Amino acid sequence: MTMLPEQKLDALVARYEAVEAELASQVTPEIYVKLSREFAELGPIVKTVIDYRSVEAEIAGINALLKDSSTDAEMCAMASAEKPALEEKRAALERQIKLTLLPKDAMDARNVIIEIRAGTGGDEASLFAGDLFRMYERYAAKEGWKTEILSASEGTMGGYKEIVAQISGRGPFAKLKFESGVHRVQRVPDTETQGRIHTSAATVAVLPEVEDVDIKINDADLKVDTMRSSGAGGQHVNKTESAIRITHLPSGIAIVVQEERSQHKNRAKAMAMLRARLYDAEKQKRDSERAAERRGQVGSGDRSERIRTYNFPQARVSDHRINLTLYKLPQIMEGEALGEIIDALVAEHQAGLLAAEGAT
Repeated sequence: MTMLPEQKLDALVARYEAVEAELASQVTPEIYVKLSREFAELGPIVKTVIDYRSVEAEIAGINALLKDSSTDAEMCAMASAEKPALEEKRAALERQIKLTLLPKDAMDARNVIIEIRAGTGGDEASLFAGDLFRMYERYAAKEGWKTEILSASEGTMGGYKEIVAQISGRGPFAKLKFESGVHRVQRVPDTETQGRIHTSAATVAVLPEVEDVDIKINDADLKVDTMRSSGAGGQHVNKTESAIRITHLPSGIAIVVQEERSQHKNRAKAMAMLRARLYDAEKQKRDSERAAERRGQVGSGDRSERIRTYNFPQARVSDHRINLTLYKLPQIMEGEALGEIIDALVAEHQAGLLAAEGAT
């Protein structure tokens, strides 16, 4: 017996057909773009619904055939042999539909602001923070996303004490949101003469890029300072005060951006980072208030939580939230196999949501 909301599926199919008809009519370019996006989003779920109902009809036909006393033995045997494969296909399609109908995180489609900070381990932690940034940069490129550095503070031996970047494209937050937390590395540093394994850590924060409508910032709450950029830039850095520091007085959050030569561009980037930080702070507060409800989910997203260990001597990466270990460290650091971990985290998260839906 199916547990799918048939009325909701009927409404989705009807909406898909209505959008298709509208696209064939005379509409403005703006409406056409909007409808095209909706049509593309509805297409996969509607196809799955059609396939599901087709399989259901086949199973119903087989059941009717088996109940009919006039059906000969050979036909019954053929129908009985066919039925298990169809039931398996129906179960897979039903699960796919349920996953599609799960409540979506409103921020999943947003661009991402990713902040990576060196933790315990001194220079080695800065080097590891640099390795993590390159891993995400390569993974982003593989996904067709664009990475742009917003702010960076380099380590004395290389890598970064802190680096903040924007990753933009099609739905990066949906996948990268599970990367927030403490990442630990175990390896022999280049400076280690005794061959001893050192343990270092870096903290990753993945924030959705938010708009003015998502979080309001009062101009009176901001203190804006301009200063001369430091670091690379040649003679330019001595001539103009293009670097921006914005301090949000109520929260004490301060953002410094000096990557661009334009003060206007630096201010825009700083405001984007500030909005993301304030939104995240509010989300962390809400999440902590609902901690009891979140116990079944994949990690808390708390950045004090150790989520993953990268063991270089054993070429092993372990994600502690889902007890997943892969002996593919080089491929993961190159961004090639990181998707295997992220996909496993997404699947676990979805399984938790499905279980919660079933319980209600």
